[in-house]
Amino acid sequence: MEVRLGRRRVGPGHPVLVVAEAGINHNGSLSIAKRLATAAKKAGADCVKFQAHITEEEMLDTNLRPGNSRKTLWEVIKSCELDAKQEADLYRHCKRIGIMFLSTPFSAAAADRLHRLGVPGFKIASSEVTNPPFLEHVAAKKRPVILSTGMSDMAEIRGAVRILKGRVPLVLLQATSEYPADYSRVNLGAVETLSKAFGVPAGISDHSPGIYTALGAVARGACIVEKHFTLDKRMPGPDQAMSIDSGELAELSKGCRAVWLARGSEKRIHRTEVPVMRFARESVVSTRPIRKGERLTTLNTSTKRPGTGPIPATKYRSVVGKRATRDIPADSQISKRDIR
Repeated sequence: MEVRLGRRRVGPGHPVLVVAEAGINHNGSLSIAKRLATAAKKAGADCVKFQAHITEEEMLDTNLRPGNSRKTLWEVIKSCELDAKQEADLYRHCKRIGIMFLSTPFSAAAADRLHRLGVPGFKIASSEVTNPPFLEHVAAKKRPVILSTGMSDMAEIRGAVRILKGRVPLVLLQATSEYPADYSRVNLGAVETLSKAFGVPAGISDHSPGIYTALGAVARGACIVEKHFTLDKRMPGPDQAMSIDSGELAELSKGCRAVWLARGSEKRIHRTEVPVMRFARESVVSTRPIRKGERLTTLNTSTKRPGTGPIPATKYRSVVGKRATRDIPADSQISKRDIR
């Protein structure tokens, strides 16, 4: 169960793909977008993701305002557009510095534009789970799809999967479309739920504060971790304040790899633990002088470090009651030839 995104394999057997969601945090500036990509690369992210907006193609011009914004949704999105030439320039910049470029299309026209660029796959926003015509259009491109599942129930996700799975390689992301998302509603267990229910790799698009829950998602099997990313949380824009900065992204990148390496479930003694066992464990010892023929008791024997003695602490009960075959000095490791 894996998906190929360019040269990267994504799935349970492969390191976590860390996606820096730059989104519209460039505020329509190509220069800032390039700086976001470069900063994401330096912070250790595997991929930087933007949003492809062609406002006229994706929405009606209404007075709808997101949250407490003074601007209408149309005005917000329009101010954050990158045109086709700028998007191509940004794509080339990412290739030059060696970081995967992804972008989320919000219209068929935007998907077409990204397809012409040669993107390794499409990241589809939660808002499109219930948009069959758009999903059909993207599926026809035959490129891998990463689909976020915020504000969707299992029946709605099933409908989207029915359109995509089998036509394109698919990854599902658990998401809670709340900005920022309360920890109690992140639902890390849904990563595994989605993977088992639909037989595809799963990850998380995490909107909660900080990096804690993203790292927890890796422990629960997430193969992709996506976090909103900004150069400065004080910059204007709807997503800046709830995004992580370069320092946090660096910690996330490092942490995801550490947690992924630590996910094993086998319980055994590792070869590297053996040297520690020698000084950390105990051996059977005398606690006072024991004369030849004297019986060994809990009063004249005990267990002490190091564990280099002939009789390990686990065999202590088999020693009590035996008789000494020679005089044993105090604080000596006892061997089998010392007792009978």
